[in-house]
Amino acid sequence: FQLMHADTGSYYRFLTHELLERGVSADNPESVARALENLPLATRVEGRNARMEIAGQTPGPELRSEAVNANVSKFAALPAVRTFLLDYQRGQAAVARSHGFAGLVMEGRDIGSVIFPDATFRFFLRADPEERARRRAREGQQDQIHERDRIDSSRATAPLTFREGAVEIDSTSLTLDQVVAQMSSVIEGGAARKPGA
Repeated sequence: FQLMHADTGSYYRFLTHELLERGVSADNPESVARALENLPLATRVEGRNARMEIAGQTPGPELRSEAVNANVSKFAALPAVRTFLLDYQRGQAAVARSHGFAGLVMEGRDIGSVIFPDATFRFFLRADPEERARRRAREGQQDQIHERDRIDSSRATAPLTFREGAVEIDSTSLTLDQVVAQMSSVIEGGAARKPGA
């Protein structure tokens, strides 16, 4: 299948970077709401990837900067930020169709619970925080994984949570290929049960 990929975590990271560049603090929700009024969003499709544009710019290495790592969950916890990105994220399905893709693969912390709760296939990936930190380190990155998990799981708006009906996969001891194989097995089995598949 020709599927478009959307990494919504990068959307929140890019938005965080842009707000920090504009001198906006997550501790001041009113200033965040004002700043969002002047942020035009668009989508640039590169290969199979949907990349968010803000004022014509796409993100780069700054997505994994220490400043973004330290602030992304704080901004993501604000209702104004989540509302701002809600329709944009849901709109990626239309972007995929308009570019001739057969469907959309979207990853993020609330995709199966809030953005597309009725998606054909929903997966909830888990991994031990220490293993996730090691993976980041192998990529040459540092991340405040425990703190981000704590904030994202406890926020009032669209918290990180498992929604009934999703397929849960613990990837702690799995390779990427093994995770893909498990997902593929679920998808192939589900497609086979549908009339005309």
